[in-house]
Amino acid sequence: MSATINCKEFADYFAVPVHNKMNPAYVFEVEGKPHSIEEYYLDDLGHIHHGRLPPRVLEEPVITKDIYEVAVSLIQMFDNLDMKEGGSRTWSGAQFVLERSSVLVFLPGLGEINYMHELLTNMVHKRLQVYPLHSSVTLEEQNNVFLSPVPGYRKIILSTNIAESSVTVPDVKYVIDFCLTRTLVCDEDTNYQSLRLSWASKTSCNQRKGRAGRVSKGCCYRLIHRDFWDSSIPDHVVPEMLRCPLGSTILKVKLLDMGEPRALLATALSPPSLSDIERTILLLKEVGALAVSGQREDENPHDGELTFLGRVLAQLPVNQQLGKLIVLGHVFGCLDECLIIAAALSLKNFFAMPFRQHLDGYRNKVNFSGNSKSDCIALVEAFKVSFLCAGGEILCLYLKDELDWGRLNYIQIKRIREVAELYEELKNRISQFNMYVDCRRPVMDQEYVHKQRFILQVVLAGAFYPNYFTFGQPDEEMAVRELAGKDPKTTIVLKHIPPYGFLYYKQLQSLFRQCGQVKSIVFDGAKAFVEFSRNPTERFKTLPAVYMAIKMSQLKVSLELNVHSAEEIEGKVQGGAVSKLRSTRVNVDFQKQTVDPMQVSFNTSDRSRTITDLLLTIDVTEVVEVGHFWGYRIDEKNSGILKKLTAEINQLELVPLPVHPHPDLVCLAPFADFDKESYFRAQILYVSGNSAEVFFVDYGNRSQVDLDLLMEIPCQLLKLPFQALEFKICKMRPSAKSLVCGEHWSGGASQRFASLVSGCALLVRVFSVVHSILHVDVYRYSGAQDAINIRDVLIKEGYAELAEEPYESKQSHEALKGLFSKSVENMADLSTSSPVKDDEKYLIRVLLESFSSNKLGAPNCKAILHGPFNPYELKCHSLTRISKFRYD
Repeated sequence: MSATINCKEFADYFAVPVHNKMNPAYVFEVEGKPHSIEEYYLDDLGHIHHGRLPPRVLEEPVITKDIYEVAVSLIQMFDNLDMKEGGSRTWSGAQFVLERSSVLVFLPGLGEINYMHELLTNMVHKRLQVYPLHSSVTLEEQNNVFLSPVPGYRKIILSTNIAESSVTVPDVKYVIDFCLTRTLVCDEDTNYQSLRLSWASKTSCNQRKGRAGRVSKGCCYRLIHRDFWDSSIPDHVVPEMLRCPLGSTILKVKLLDMGEPRALLATALSPPSLSDIERTILLLKEVGALAVSGQREDENPHDGELTFLGRVLAQLPVNQQLGKLIVLGHVFGCLDECLIIAAALSLKNFFAMPFRQHLDGYRNKVNFSGNSKSDCIALVEAFKVSFLCAGGEILCLYLKDELDWGRLNYIQIKRIREVAELYEELKNRISQFNMYVDCRRPVMDQEYVHKQRFILQVVLAGAFYPNYFTFGQPDEEMAVRELAGKDPKTTIVLKHIPPYGFLYYKQLQSLFRQCGQVKSIVFDGAKAFVEFSRNPTERFKTLPAVYMAIKMSQLKVSLELNVHSAEEIEGKVQGGAVSKLRSTRVNVDFQKQTVDPMQVSFNTSDRSRTITDLLLTIDVTEVVEVGHFWGYRIDEKNSGILKKLTAEINQLELVPLPVHPHPDLVCLAPFADFDKESYFRAQILYVSGNSAEVFFVDYGNRSQVDLDLLMEIPCQLLKLPFQALEFKICKMRPSAKSLVCGEHWSGGASQRFASLVSGCALLVRVFSVVHSILHVDVYRYSGAQDAINIRDVLIKEGYAELAEEPYESKQSHEALKGLFSKSVENMADLSTSSPVKDDEKYLIRVLLESFSSNKLGAPNCKAILHGPFNPYELKCHSLTRISKFRYD
C-alpha cells in the first residue's frame, strides 16, 4: 500500500509560531533507490500516430478510438524494444521468447477495460494474456494478475486506479497511462453521488508511473501531449471534503457540541464551502436528523438541534439514508432485514460478477430476489441463505465447501463475511438505543411473508425519500406493431439482420443459449423475432429468458454473425433465382425442426377460427390464477364431438410410444373420471424420473402419469383441432389488498375465485382473443337466481378493481365485432390465409443445403446485430422536479 500526499500543505497546516512568525512543520525525506523510469508522451510517439491525433481538451475527458489504437500499437512495439534491450545483453532468441515483460494499462472504468480487452483478445497471434483488474471482478480474478505468464506470452493488466496504490504487481516493466480516472462526486443540486470521468492529477499519474520501476528499469507512456500535461493536468486531486457529502461529518461535529458546524469545519485542512454546509444542514433536516424550528424566520440555515434520530445516525458507520432505514426497520418490525440491507449497501457488492460473465451473475441475483426483481430483497435472501444468525454469532452453514458453494452461486465469501461483521457491529451499536433484533420465529404462512415484504418496501420508500420514480407507460399501439403480434412475454426483437438471415439461424440460437431455450425465430426483412420456450411452471409470467436477453443489451454484449454477402449468395445459388427470398418472411421452428416461409394471416387470431359464437357455455377444468383459467365448451354440438372422440380413442388397440417421451410430444394419456379410466389426447409438459406431467388438450386440465402408461396417438386423431380453451376475465386487475397479501393475488382472492367457478356451468361472453387467450366476461348461474358477473363479485368484495384492456385486446374486440356482424359464409372467407408458395419452400431448402454443404465457402463478412430489445421495456421517471430538469 502506498500513497502520495501534498507535504507542503500538511507542513503549513501544522505550522507553529516561532519569533512572531509561523514556521511550517519539518518534513523528513527518506531517499529510496528505485530503478530509473523513462517518461514518454504522445509527442514522442509520432511514428505510431503520424500526427493524426487532435489536441486534448480539458473539458472533455474522453478516450477516442485513435487513442485506443495508439495503445494497441504500443503494446505490439514492446517486442522490438525487448529485442533491442535483449540484443545489448547478448540474449539468445529462445531466451527472449521466454521472457516478455508485463504491461500495466491504466484505464478509468470497466467499460473502457471491456473495450480494450476486446481489441487485445482479437490479436491471437501476438500471444498475450490479458487480465482485467477492477473492484467489481471477483477476488479470484484479481489474484490472477500475480501469476507468472505462460512462457513466451506477455501479461497485459488492464486496471483502474486500484493498481495505483492498492495493488503492486512486481513484474511490470511498461506502464501505459490514459491519465483519466473516475472520482466520486456529489451533485450540488440533487445530492446524488456518482463516479465522474475526469483527468487524473499529476500526483496520481506519478504514482502510476512508479509501478514500472519496482524490479528493473521501466517505461511510462502517457497518452497525452506534453504541453497538455504541463498546462492542464491538475497537480493534486480535489480533497474528498470538497466533493463528497458532508452529512456524517456534520453529525459527528454536532455530537461534540462545540458550536456551529461551519465554525469548526472552517479550521479543517481543506474547509468546505459555506454553500455546501448550508445544503447539508437542509438535507439533514429533511431526513429528520436535525430539528426544524417552528418559526420560519427563526430557522438557522447553518445549524440545527440534534434529534434522537440524528444521535442514532451519528453513531452508525453508514450514510444517513441507510441509518434511517435501520431506525424505520425497528419501528415497523423488520429490523433484521434492514440491518442486512444497510450493511450490504455500505460495502462492496458480495454478488460475484466475473469478467465477461455478468449475465450469469445477474441470473443468480434474480433467482435470489424471487419475483421482486429487487436488489435489496436479493441481498437479504442471499445473506440469510449464506449465514445463520443466532446468539450474536455468525455460524457458517458451509464450513467445508463454502468457497465452492460461493462459486456455484456467484457469491464472494470473503465479502459476505465482511458484510456479516458490519451487520454484527450495527446490531451492537443500535443496542445502545434499546433496539434489538427479535429472534422469535413468527407463525409463518404465505400471506404473512407477502405482508412482511410489503412492509419492507414501505420502509425502503421512507428511508430513501425523496428519491422516488414512476414507470412511464409504453406506446402500446407502436409496441404491437414492433412485435408484429408476437407475445411480448416470450419474444424479443433483433434488428440489422443481414439478407437471407435464416441461413444463420443456428448462430442466432447459440447467441441466446445462455438466456433460455429458443422455441422459434421469425425472420422478417432486417428484423428477427426470437421466441423462447415457456416452462410449464412459468405459465402466464414474463419469461426469465426475456429478462436475460434484455440484460444482454444493457451490458452491451456484442452480437455478431459470420455471414456471406447477398451478392455472393445470389451469384452462387440457382443463378440468382433466390433473390426473391430477400423479402420473404421465414419461420424457423426448433421444436418441429422446420424452416418454412410464413403464412400471411388476415384474421385476428388462429383461435378465433374455432369460435362460431361470442356466447359460450363452458366447464372450468383448471384455474391458473384469479381470472385466468382453462376449460372446454359443453354445448350440445361440442359435447357430441368430445364423446365421439373419446369413444374412438378407447376402441383402438393402443401401442406404447415409439420414441422416448419428451416435452411437447402429443400422445394418448389415461385419466380416471368417476372411477373409470379412459384415454384422452394429451401433450407432455415435462418429464421427471419415471413419470411425466401431461396437459389434456381437449379439456385443459393436467395430470401426473407414469411413462409406461403413455401411448402413441394415430395420425387421424390429430386432424381435429384441440378443444381446450384458455380464458382470462377482461377489464380486471388485482386490488391493492390482493397485491399486499399475495404475490399477485391474495390467498383469499384465489379461494373465492375457485369457489365461484367450480361446481357449475359458466356462461362467457368473448370480448377479444389475444395470443390464443380468450378475454371474456364470466357469468355464473346459481339456481333460480339471475346470472352473476364474477368480476363484479370480486370487485365488490375488495379482491379486484376495474382496469382498462390493453391495446391488443381492444384491437381484437373491434375485429371480432366486424367478423360476427358478417354472415357465416363471409366469416369463413375472412379467416383464410394466403397459401404458402411451393417455389419459396424449394428455394429455402436449396439455399440451406448449399450453406450446410459449404458450397458457398467460408463466411467472409461479419454482421453486428442491434438489440435485443422489447418494445414493452419500461423507463423510469423521477418525481422530483430537480431530477426532471437535469434529465432533460
